[in-house]
Amino acid sequence: MRDGLTELFEQTYRELRPRSAVPDLQIEFFGFANVNSTIRLREGKLLVRVSDLLEGAPEYVLRAIAHILLAKMFRKPINREHASRYRRYVSSQHMSRKAHLVRQIRGRKRIGKAQGRVYDLNAIFDKLNSHFFHGLLARPQMTWSSERARNRLGHYDPAHNAIVISQVFDHPRVPECAVEYIVYHEMLHLKHPVRLRGSRRCVHSAEFQAEEREYPQLDLAKKFLRIL
Repeated sequence: MRDGLTELFEQTYRELRPRSAVPDLQIEFFGFANVNSTIRLREGKLLVRVSDLLEGAPEYVLRAIAHILLAKMFRKPINREHASRYRRYVSSQHMSRKAHLVRQIRGRKRIGKAQGRVYDLNAIFDKLNSHFFHGLLARPQMTWSSERARNRLGHYDPAHNAIVISQVFDHPRVPECAVEYIVYHEMLHLKHPVRLRGSRRCVHSAEFQAEEREYPQLDLAKKFLRIL
């Protein structure tokens, strides 16, 4: 299959760059912790790693991956049909289950403590769960991030069943409503998993957004986030 994959990349390269000679290609299926694929140009050689989750995928999917990677590498427009085919395949129930299992097995997640210097994430979850969800949400692992990240304030990781909140919020100057809002947002991800609409992932559904607006101090929390 690797020889066939190399041939697909060569064909795709010629389609995208018909006036350039095809460089040496080194392509392998690699055990990423997700459905990732990478491409690098090093000393005139293209080094490609395709997630081993995609080994055995239909030819049209592998051709789409070759197109997407090479188009990004050489800053060419990505064909919508290729992008759509790839999204539909990796978002299918079969692939989602495989990716979820692999993330659990291979993914490294450093789970810290829920109790911070100022705020206790378990206590905040329980308070919100009782008030907004009738206490029906099972509490995942709650942890502060290892760094004071500002580009990712919080996220829910379904593979490890964990809600991670940036340490930037664990500070006396941060109002409780801001911490609560971030936790509440991630709890909504727990309640409303990502859905597929055609070939597109719907992360914040209409139901999600409607419930988010129910947080009573939403405007105050968002005002603080804008100046954070």
